Amino acid sequence: MATASVSAEILDSACCPGLCNIIGWEPKESFSCESISKMELIGSTLTTNYARPKTSHFLPAISTMASSYRNPQQVMAFNPNANMWRANSFYKTNSIVPSSPSIQHEGLDLVRARTSFFPSNRTAMTNRYTPDDWYKSNQSHYWESESSRKSAERLRKDTMRLIQDKDQLTRRTQENTSKNISERLNDIRFWKSELSHEIDNMVTEIAALTEVKRRLERALAETQGPLKVAQECLYHREKRISIDLVHDGVEKDLIKEIEVIKSCQERMRLHLDRATSQLASNRAAQHELEKDLSDKLTAQRIDDRCHHLRNTSDGIGYYRGIDRQDHSVSLPDSWSSFTDDNILRSQSERTTSHKLRDEIEILLNTASNEMWNQFNNVNVAFTGRISETADAKSSLQAHLAKTLQEIFQTEMLIESLRKAIRDKENPLKVAQTRLEERTRRPNIELCRDNPHHRLVTEVREIEDTIQKLHERLMEAENTLQTLVKTKVNLENDLSIKANSLFLDQEKCMSMRKTFPSMPRLVGYT
Repeated sequence: MATASVSAEILDSACCPGLCNIIGWEPKESFSCESISKMELIGSTLTTNYARPKTSHFLPAISTMASSYRNPQQVMAFNPNANMWRANSFYKTNSIVPSSPSIQHEGLDLVRARTSFFPSNRTAMTNRYTPDDWYKSNQSHYWESESSRKSAERLRKDTMRLIQDKDQLTRRTQENTSKNISERLNDIRFWKSELSHEIDNMVTEIAALTEVKRRLERALAETQGPLKVAQECLYHREKRISIDLVHDGVEKDLIKEIEVIKSCQERMRLHLDRATSQLASNRAAQHELEKDLSDKLTAQRIDDRCHHLRNTSDGIGYYRGIDRQDHSVSLPDSWSSFTDDNILRSQSERTTSHKLRDEIEILLNTASNEMWNQFNNVNVAFTGRISETADAKSSLQAHLAKTLQEIFQTEMLIESLRKAIRDKENPLKVAQTRLEERTRRPNIELCRDNPHHRLVTEVREIEDTIQKLHERLMEAENTLQTLVKTKVNLENDLSIKANSLFLDQEKCMSMRKTFPSMPRLVGYT
């Protein structure tokens, strides 16, 4: 296109100098008509109708993108009616400027002859740019595109780097905050464990003091029990029967047991008043510890929830101005010293309580030891008597077991004899039936032969065996009656020993184990 416009300009300037003078164009070089005629016109020139930039309708216009691309060369604003300005001016000039008619006609004829086959040549004079301008314009567009792309790429990389840096900064800050909250949680857990440990110790101490106080009250109340137990034991021992109703050493020791009880009651009442006052002080210290622990638990729950909050957690939101508000009522030093003071107070109360418990324990042990000596004497007497009765009962049980075993074997013998007698009935029937059947033989066949003699002998042997078995059965039944009588006597004597042993061991000793025993004397159940 540029080559065609240049060729048209050269043609016009060479062949029509008058026309060039008229339109005001001066060629740089002079060309001959022969050289011009040999030039080959390629393509066609653009008219002024297409001088302004075209708008692409391939993609929809984007406001941000359209505003970001600028044309470094301002487009000349054309008048819509100025497309044929140069041609109109040429014709007007041609009609106005005076010239020789022969020159004008000769020039016009030459132009028509040279350009009759190239219609676009008549608009060549309307082109404004050279090929260098066209190439420079393209290069300028390429350079501008590459520069804008590099600038956009640089901005994109810088922006991504900035985003990454700020993201890392935010992440580090959030991690540091989480670490601080974690350290605070560790501090809370430490003091919470100390409080829990101290509360457990105080609860244990209160429970121990309460238990000692309860034991002291129980021991004071139970000091009247040994007299009742001794009286009950004497009353139960009167229920012995027959030969076991004897006046032994156990009754003598039961009477002495009452004299050692009343001396311990007054000291127990004094220590009860001191224990009540100390329990009130312990519970006050425990209340302060539990209140502090409750606050620690609430703070731990809140900080733990804050520690587990993430960017994707539910319930997070904006709280404008919360960083400028300060609801603190303590500092780390005062916060830790408050808990430390509560723990020290609790430890002091626990020390006093522990000393009081030791005194009560000593009192209970002393009082119980004073009562235990006589109580032990009675128990020893009971143990000896119970041992003697148990030995006699064991011997009776051994003889009874042997008697029962012999009775069982005798009954088995009787049953065997009866079975043996029953077993001999059928052989006897067979032998007698054979003899009866052989008596029916006719005439001379009725012979006393060997089978006849053998059958008679068999019948007599079986009858003799049955008679001896009946005699042995009668003897076994008499022996069984004797064994049964012996068993009855042994069982009667065994029941007497069992009654005495039950009274001494179950009635008396069971009461002395649960009521006047050593654990009950020191307050245990």
